[in-house]
Formats: sequence, structure tokens, C-alpha cells
Amino acid sequence: MFELTTGVIFLVSSLYGSGQSDNHIKTINANKESEQATTTQIRSLETTNSTSTMKSYLHQEYAEMPILVEIARCESEFRQFDKNGKVVRGLANPADVGLMQINEFYHADTARNMGLDIHTVEGNVAFAKYLYGKYGSSPWSASASCWSKSKLGDLARK
Repeated sequence: MFELTTGVIFLVSSLYGSGQSDNHIKTINANKESEQATTTQIRSLETTNSTSTMKSYLHQEYAEMPILVEIARCESEFRQFDKNGKVVRGLANPADVGLMQINEFYHADTARNMGLDIHTVEGNVAFAKYLYGKYGSSPWSASASCWSKSKLGDLARK
């Protein structure tokens, strides 16, 4: 009986298609295009030092937590890399790296275990989301005098 049912299903699907509508296929294609666009955007961010490009990317990535954009402004001036293409490091603490000045000593292993590389734009931004979700703005308390001046800073401290 099972073989007969399977045969009928195969015959019907070969005559009428798989049952997936064109809209479903369009959605799949749109998702693939969106993923490709994001990948292209991240690759271009890895090679750019454009503050406006990075700021725009952060506004998109941190739409739900805009205080992180202000923190990036204060921590790195929206830079992941210096003019020589090396990861920006903290002046007070060289273990702080990238856009969000993630501290390697405290966070590199956790990030790596999560499959993130804080030395890349994508990894640095993603790990900052994780930190913010877990600890709020406290990992960036050293720069609070800069970002807390904004209205967003007031919200982050509440």
C-alpha cells in the first residue's frame, strides 16, 4: 500500500509540480538575494574606512538598540580598521579591538566559541549585540561620559 501511495504522489507531483507556488519560490529567491547583498555589504565594510558607510551599517544592525551606535562613535569613531588596514586598538587598553572596542582578554574565547571573530566587522558587531543583551551598556562604562550625553544614553542607563 505504501508503494502505491508513493507512486501516486510521485505521478501527481510530476504532472502538476511540487505544490510550491511561484510566491514561495520568489520568497526563497528574495531571501538568497538579501543574504548575498548583506555578504557583499560586509565584504565592502572590511575594506572601507568610510565613516558614513560604517555608521549607516551600524544604524541598520543596531536598529533595536541605537545606543550601540553612539557607543561605537565614542569608542572607535566608527572605525574597525586603521589607515594601514589593521584592526583599531584601544589607546588606554590595546586589548580593546574594533568598532565596539571588544576586549580580547575577557571576550575573545567566548566570541570564538560562538563562531564570531571580533577582528572582523561582522563578528565585532554581532558580539557587541550579545554583550549588550547580556550586560546592557556596562561593558562600555569607561566611555559613558561620551555616549551618555545623548538622550539614548539616558535610556540605556535606566
